[in-house]
Amino acid sequence: MIIQTKYHGELEIDEKKIIHFEEGIPSFEDEKQFIILPLEDSPFLILQSVKTASLGFVLISPFEYFPDYDAVLPDAAVKKLKIENENEVVVFTILTVHEPFENTTANLRAPIVVNTKAQLGKQVILNNDKYTTKHRIIKKSPAPIGEEG
Repeated sequence: MIIQTKYHGELEIDEKKIIHFEEGIPSFEDEKQFIILPLEDSPFLILQSVKTASLGFVLISPFEYFPDYDAVLPDAAVKKLKIENENEVVVFTILTVHEPFENTTANLRAPIVVNTKAQLGKQVILNNDKYTTKHRIIKKSPAPIGEEG
């Protein structure tokens, strides 16, 4: 199947790799089919709509940037995604990319959860107040010695 993409132009994809979001994604409820694509030369991925070329979300694995991240899924989400064991699950977070890039944030409150066995996906809102929609992925470092900002 050939699709148009936001970051890769025209691309041939394997239809078996399409992830089905039965409810869409909040604010994009009509978008039901996505594919995850690598973003070359970066640790980022793209959650690309199969239907709408201009709709692609930048993703990361939250565990690479936030090692203590604990995404406990509500039972309703586990049921909706038909998750039978945790080995079938991959968790991503959507980035909001800012200029300068050090201001880029990750939405840890509502991760993208994919059942890789059933090819089902859902943006899940976690019941954990310690996570917000705006966690910086790059921690600001203090000014070098002798320089004050």
